[in-house]
Amino acid sequence: MTKPDQFIQPQERVLSIDFFRGLTMFLLIGESTLLYEHLLEHGGTGIVNFFATQLSHHEWNGLRFWDLIQPFFMTIVGVAIPFAVANRKKKGDSDRTILMHAFKRSLLLLFLGWAIYCIGPGKIVWRFQNVLAQLSFTYLVAFLIMNKSAKFQITFTLILLLLIDLAYRFFPVEGFNQPWVPYKNLGAWFNQLVEGTDKTSIWATLNFVSTTAHTVWGVLAGKLLMSDKPANEKMKILIIAGLICLAVGFGLDWLSITPIIKKIATSSFVFASAGWTFLALCFSYWLIDVKKMFIKGAKPFLIVGMNCIAIYVFFEVGGAALLYKIFTPFTTSLLGWAGTFTVGIATSIVVWAAEWYMCYWLYKNKLFIKI
Repeated sequence: MTKPDQFIQPQERVLSIDFFRGLTMFLLIGESTLLYEHLLEHGGTGIVNFFATQLSHHEWNGLRFWDLIQPFFMTIVGVAIPFAVANRKKKGDSDRTILMHAFKRSLLLLFLGWAIYCIGPGKIVWRFQNVLAQLSFTYLVAFLIMNKSAKFQITFTLILLLLIDLAYRFFPVEGFNQPWVPYKNLGAWFNQLVEGTDKTSIWATLNFVSTTAHTVWGVLAGKLLMSDKPANEKMKILIIAGLICLAVGFGLDWLSITPIIKKIATSSFVFASAGWTFLALCFSYWLIDVKKMFIKGAKPFLIVGMNCIAIYVFFEVGGAALLYKIFTPFTTSLLGWAGTFTVGIATSIVVWAAEWYMCYWLYKNKLFIKI
């Protein structure tokens, strides 16, 4: 835990980074409250169903808004790396100290990501699909090559994407040699190898290879935002990068070369999601750091972003579910007459508010839980 002297002021850092991270985690908190699930269960064909669908993952081949949340988070972690390293050097930390911290952080992310999966079954299981486990690898790789040239980093990630794409296409093991078919591809084989069980999850642990691009590209975006380039030039670069990524990602899918599949993080998915991420980051930067139009409105999300790992671990280990059980009797008593759907929505909103207040309490007491 650290106790910062004061709330970070706009002039001390790029606030849009904290806002983007906080907004992403705020939306993840919403998922933990079952709100999106209730909306999806409501059904229908109206606007509620549209938003509920966008707040759930695509079944397989396609892209919805919710499929962008993990790329958002993995990218913004990369964006923050050069800022964090610069701050540590400013405080006098040596390169060796910073390197050791990066290794320790990577191991802790891996441990937390893995341990979360062991809580439900009450025994040791070997699963590594969640964002913390994936970040343990992508963060470390991005950190280790951050001082290389932009050309090297881009080439490195493109080679990774090419290799994993070819590996899926030409994996020779019978039963796992259908690259874009659920449970019959390289990702499913790797899951079975690591977990020791068959069809535990449609999500591939091997995703950490291709999603490394998200975090490395985030580092490049972070360096861009740190640079002395004019704001307009920074935004121009982010927009161009976003449009190129969108064209490549959707082009690969539309031409039936490589389908957009988040659950196995195909190369087309990485490009398409990165494109939307760059555009969203650019918009946040323009709104908050350039135009300074939303600084007060961004504060609730900044507060969440300051303790994003802590709140993520809280709801992943069952904290949100516990709060839901605690509040349900009260919302049922007050709103039971309106039906189960209304009770469910109300309970989710109350739980969401409670989780946000936990972040606010930590902020108010100047406590940041970092790893």
